[in-house]
Amino acid sequence: MSKFFKKLFGTLSDKPWEKKQIETDNYHEGKTFDISLQTSAVLVVFGVSTALFTLVVMGYLYSIPVSQDTGYLLKPNLLWLNTLILLIVTYFFNKITNDLKNSIFQKIKNNLLIVGFLSYFFLFGQIFFWFQLMENGNYVSTNNYFSSFYIFTALHGLHLLGGLFFWGKIFSKINKIKTDEIVDETKSIEALSLYWMFLLIVWIVFFLIMYVFNDTVIEWCKALLS
Repeated sequence: MSKFFKKLFGTLSDKPWEKKQIETDNYHEGKTFDISLQTSAVLVVFGVSTALFTLVVMGYLYSIPVSQDTGYLLKPNLLWLNTLILLIVTYFFNKITNDLKNSIFQKIKNNLLIVGFLSYFFLFGQIFFWFQLMENGNYVSTNNYFSSFYIFTALHGLHLLGGLFFWGKIFSKINKIKTDEIVDETKSIEALSLYWMFLLIVWIVFFLIMYVFNDTVIEWCKALLS
């Protein structure tokens, strides 16, 4: 991914009107970035989803009423567990992509299965947490905090479900082919791994703002709005 950004900013700094650059461009193959169609699609989703999640976060930060209580009454360990699950999923995806680069295909099927299992476990944990919130009388209409919490986790869950849909298609295909043929699905697996990295980053931002440093963030917003 770092190579992609280096290529991006390197391309932006090119000066096509200079003689030396013209000579270089004449021998160019016509392909600016060496990325697959699958990765390109993921990057488009990144752009749209980042804008969507940013609107949700900014809406939360700028709509906290002055009377909002900074004491979050429910401090469940389940959110820590879900965060740990996403970290483990990212670890397995990193292991899978490294195995693909090193042509080690024996454990890729099993590791992809573990990724799917943990991702579904994350979703079930999130749903269970929603029921916990509602049993404690914390609904969407309770206050700004909980309405933003439900909206954000629902959007994140929908993105994860979308990822699991494509995970299912890729895993189903890989499960039917021989081990040495898995290399043909490298681009799809790398794109899927990149997508899960995005889900992890979005979740961590949410986790820090609305859970770990929730009280501090609310106090800061109240000071900003007042």
